[in-house]
Amino acid sequence: MTASHPVADWLSDKQGAMLALLEELVNQDSGSYDKAGVDAVGERLRRFLNEQGIPTVTLPNEGYGDVLKAQVAGGGGSNKPIVLMGHRDTVFPQGEAARRPFRIENGRAYGPGVCDMKGGLVLNAFVLAGYNACGGAPAPLVGLFTSDEEIGSPACRPIIEDTAREARAVFNSEPGRPSGNVVTGRKGGVFFVIEAFGKAAHSGGNWAEGRSAILELAHKTVALQELVDLDRGVTVNVGLVSGGQSVNTVAPRAEISVDLRYVTPDDRAAALARIEAIVAASAVPGVTARMTIKGEFNPLVQDEGGRALFDAYRAAMATVGLAVEGEFAGGCADSGFTASVGCPTICAVGPVGGNAHSPEEWLAVDSLVPRAQGMALAIAGLR
Repeated sequence: MTASHPVADWLSDKQGAMLALLEELVNQDSGSYDKAGVDAVGERLRRFLNEQGIPTVTLPNEGYGDVLKAQVAGGGGSNKPIVLMGHRDTVFPQGEAARRPFRIENGRAYGPGVCDMKGGLVLNAFVLAGYNACGGAPAPLVGLFTSDEEIGSPACRPIIEDTAREARAVFNSEPGRPSGNVVTGRKGGVFFVIEAFGKAAHSGGNWAEGRSAILELAHKTVALQELVDLDRGVTVNVGLVSGGQSVNTVAPRAEISVDLRYVTPDDRAAALARIEAIVAASAVPGVTARMTIKGEFNPLVQDEGGRALFDAYRAAMATVGLAVEGEFAGGCADSGFTASVGCPTICAVGPVGGNAHSPEEWLAVDSLVPRAQGMALAIAGLR
């Protein structure tokens, strides 16, 4: 079943074209630190949009990929834009696309970043194209194609927040859940490094003169584990450990990389206060430590505006025959930034997929068109 709407009708026969663009994007490496690759994905999207008559602007980033913005005019009397958002970077290294290029098997598309989130980029681009082809949208549409979400959006966060402050709604096209649902709440995350500084000594000749940075971080790792509160949704994970000088030297320096996840801002504040106390305390006399926050995401907390946006989206999806509910996700996303500045936000409205960040990542081919139609209809209802 498809609602009668010009953009939904325009999208109805676009699956082949969507897959063709998706194949090109997936077959281009675009790891977060691969500026050339991320920019190549942006250039392909820019070219597609320009071919559809949609103007674009490129905002340069020196260290990461540039930001691409596109706009479709609105004709419904509202000046506040509706934002279609997605990130072009993936978690995969250079050469991954050549090792396992885009393919389709049994109704599923595979390849690095196919659902997280190059499928969402394609969906956004085609919804923009559909509205432009059909004479414009009820409000201006902004396509925001960012470059560094997988590492916490260190360069793009200010652009995302500034764009959302001026917007009436944000659709973030992270992959739809395997169930077909969307995401209406996400955890926040803080990613930080703890470094310990001790004193080197020969491990056989004068062990007692040494002060082991590794031993100090072992104590801190155990203390961090005690912060985990699954009932509150607070987790702490020491994901990387490095340090030492040689096997026969008491370690003068070591570091751990830590991932904190939480649900509410109050939980963040409480956890960070306890973490700072752990860093300041010393289990090994003479060893000091410091913590450096490398990046973080705000949580996506559904407010009244977010609930109204979800209700509108769910009603629109029902008109294309799909029942959609909201889910909570432990993973972080740029949608937390847009919601935190007060813009109604809905996340994971991209094509349905699963197993992101793994060689088994997949996208349901038959979800491309109806998810695009549902987004188009939801936009049409935002008067």
